[in-house]
Amino acid sequence: MDTKLKYLVMTADRFPPNRVDVRVLFGEELAVRGHEVDWLMQSDRPLKRNGVQRFGNGTAWIGAAVAGNSTLAKALRQLQAFFNDFRVFSLALRNRYDCIQVKDKFIGALLGLIAARLSGAKFVYWLAFPFPEAWLQDAREGTSPHPLVDRVRGWISGVLLYRLILPCSDLTFVQSDEMKRVVAAKGIPADRMFAVPMGVSVGLLSTGGETKSELVRSPAVLYLGSMLPIRRLNFVLESFVRVLEVVPNATLYMVGGERAIDIEVLRAEAKRLHIANRVVFTGSMPRDEALKWTRSADVCVSPLFPTPIFDLASSTKLVEYMALGKAVVGNRHPDQGRVIDESGGGLCVPYEVRAFADAIITLLKDPERARAMGEQGRKYVAQFRSYPRIADGVASIYESIVGANATDAK
Repeated sequence: MDTKLKYLVMTADRFPPNRVDVRVLFGEELAVRGHEVDWLMQSDRPLKRNGVQRFGNGTAWIGAAVAGNSTLAKALRQLQAFFNDFRVFSLALRNRYDCIQVKDKFIGALLGLIAARLSGAKFVYWLAFPFPEAWLQDAREGTSPHPLVDRVRGWISGVLLYRLILPCSDLTFVQSDEMKRVVAAKGIPADRMFAVPMGVSVGLLSTGGETKSELVRSPAVLYLGSMLPIRRLNFVLESFVRVLEVVPNATLYMVGGERAIDIEVLRAEAKRLHIANRVVFTGSMPRDEALKWTRSADVCVSPLFPTPIFDLASSTKLVEYMALGKAVVGNRHPDQGRVIDESGGGLCVPYEVRAFADAIITLLKDPERARAMGEQGRKYVAQFRSYPRIADGVASIYESIVGANATDAK
């Protein structure tokens, strides 16, 4: 089937979207295949009034956003995003989309569902992360700065998601096979649900090991990504203590991190463990710069704290490491373990400090094996986790479900 579809994508991601599953899959790959994708989302930067601009081969309808990081400013941005979502009705009735897709919104998803039914479009929901469960867990464990707020929004969003949104969706995308299994156990029809794991762009695969950072010195172990407390990254620091016992000239590079406070907590932990002089925290940086640091590493690590929340994930950093030809060390996990085992691109071990450290040591002391694993991982990602390949599957699913209402068939 070669049906060209017209989508409206509503997402909790801000404009311009940075996540590769949004930016590359919909903004690039589906556009290349001739599908027209419009966007309804809030600006990532301060914006005094709503805006409109071309994005990809469609139009982005961008919601206003006040500046500031105070609690009041954040609350006002949430209110602005809420009112921006109401534009879905005028857009749906005016543009007659084949499909309205909502990602990681809950009240916004109800609005999108109603707009789809009023306009005759199919309704698709994309669940990238189990936010209701995560909010409730943060409230229970005391890791939330506002436990009462998270308890309330976790309960409300869970009711909306599992009792209204997903049962009424014509099609549901989830992040992994494990997430599909868990969501199906809640009574959501499995035959209308498809797992789409994280992938990488062709551009990332084509760059390989080029443009390395001169700031990284071998032997280098690198972690890339979020440093939120929920990630429990003290595990990496504790593992690195043992690595230094065997490879004393190794350096651990902690690249990225959204919030300075999280980095400071980890920096204090490194000091407590007496390894501060062997750990480098880069802080937040542009994606291209972060990837330069990653290209320079000898071993890259992907720790996923084993909880029911993270077990549903598909790791972005894992496939990015592998796309860059890096040998990886990761712990056992439904999606991550399968990727490492099938690819031969690294070592997958139990979530234990000694096992994790020993795997890092093994690869640091055998660079030829690490390079061979990196090449195997790179080939695997090119074959199974590149977005052109993923987009072919996603487009086929859309066409089979939505095709009866396709624009060119009207």
